[in-house]
Amino acid sequence: MVQLQPSSRPEVLYPDSDGQPMADNTKQFRWIVIIQQNLDWLFANDPQVFVAGDLLWYAVEGDNKKRVAPDVMVVFGRPKGDRGSYKQWEEDNVPPHVVFEILSPGNTTAEMNRKLLFYHQFGVDEYYLYDPDKDDFKGWVRLEGFLDVIEPIENWVSPRLNIRFDTSGEELQILRPDGQRFLSYAEIAQRAETESQRAEAESQRAEVAEAKAKRLAERLREMGVDPDEI
Repeated sequence: MVQLQPSSRPEVLYPDSDGQPMADNTKQFRWIVIIQQNLDWLFANDPQVFVAGDLLWYAVEGDNKKRVAPDVMVVFGRPKGDRGSYKQWEEDNVPPHVVFEILSPGNTTAEMNRKLLFYHQFGVDEYYLYDPDKDDFKGWVRLEGFLDVIEPIENWVSPRLNIRFDTSGEELQILRPDGQRFLSYAEIAQRAETESQRAEAESQRAEVAEAKAKRLAERLREMGVDPDEI
């Protein structure tokens, strides 16, 4: 009988957190949530589009150092669902196709250059970088195997997401394919409340009109007139 010897290779651990905060300030956090939630909403009916915010992406099996946590990432061809991290080898080796980064004062040029290199090396198709403090928006798109700078970026339409970026105002506007801009949660809730109030008012008007019609029909019958024959 051959006795198998235990493997001497230590197990590689892939932590679900890198110990870094999701955002350094409220403005950065607000933009991360707006982009992630609106993209999740945009692709809500497609079970094969995975959208995540601040999720660690491990690119290479066996190497827990080759990792990055995009502020927002979108992966086509992968199912929705909860994940502790995105391990590419467990996802049919499909890398995130689109990533977003929102700058904060704590981000350094060297750090962002390393991220750009990582996204180029590991197969990202589109990379967008926004500095809300300076209202500075940049983008890169993969052309002939390389992430190339998008110039001009004004009114650029994402090939993958089909959303448009409007940089003409005081801050970035992101527009859905139907032309509606990305909304904050507060704006979405306010619109929903307004629609609910409008529907309630219309229902009340309909009830009042129906009650008036019934009273009129009763009076006509009292007068010997059949309202159905009028």
